[in-house]
Amino acid sequence: MIQIYVDADGCPVKQEVCKVAKRYGIAVTFVANTPMPIRHDDAHRMVVVDGSHKLDAADDWIAEHAEPGDIVITADIPLAARCLARGAAVLDLRGGAFTEEGIGHALAGRELMSHLRAMDAVTGGPAPFAPRDRSKFLQRLDETIHAQRKKKPQES
Repeated sequence: MIQIYVDADGCPVKQEVCKVAKRYGIAVTFVANTPMPIRHDDAHRMVVVDGSHKLDAADDWIAEHAEPGDIVITADIPLAARCLARGAAVLDLRGGAFTEEGIGHALAGRELMSHLRAMDAVTGGPAPFAPRDRSKFLQRLDETIHAQRKKKPQES
């Protein structure tokens, strides 16, 4: 059965994920290092991992549980790479899809930007989250669910 895993720290589309997942009858697991309010529903749950010793504890949990046919939602490129390697589909928070073909470029770009920030050559971050980002995300999530259902049919 398809599962959706959400890297919940700083995720601006939690409500949208719940709404779409409910329409398709898909369970959602939100994972974070600290508790956060998630509307209680039998179809989704909140997993709080102990991040006191390791900042990537939530990422590790998601990467260990994601399976082929599942969907992972994250802005974290290294986590995206780990989940793609496990056969999951991975979406970013603005409706982009991480792919096997493009993940190497994304990792290299991340390293380059980190280096430029360390040299104070780049001081800005991503553009503010806009309504069009939310709309693009919703469309991509819907498309991804359809594609994953073809790969991993729902169990009765």
